[in-house]
Amino acid sequence: MNRVLDDDLIYEILSVVEEIPEGCVATYGQIARLIGREKNARLVGKVLSRAEYYGKYPCHRVVNHAGRLAPGWNKQADLLFEEGVFLKDENHVDLKKYQWED
Repeated sequence: MNRVLDDDLIYEILSVVEEIPEGCVATYGQIARLIGREKNARLVGKVLSRAEYYGKYPCHRVVNHAGRLAPGWNKQADLLFEEGVFLKDENHVDLKKYQWED
């Protein structure tokens, strides 16, 4: 990645993502809050965009604060559907129904 992101921080984020139960979603901001960096939702997104270099993590379970899926990642909707998460429109998850209660 870059000098600002050390492996400890990356794995701290990924370990939270790993805890999101099947059939639920979390937001970038929610993950940032859980690692004690509540103003760093974009940092979480940056790490998740490169998570494949660190192993297999359920990054498809992470959406933005409005429940919007990651732009350009068409497979995300399919992966969520396979877990029983239905979209309320073509790009959004119903957070009231599916958000993980950490």
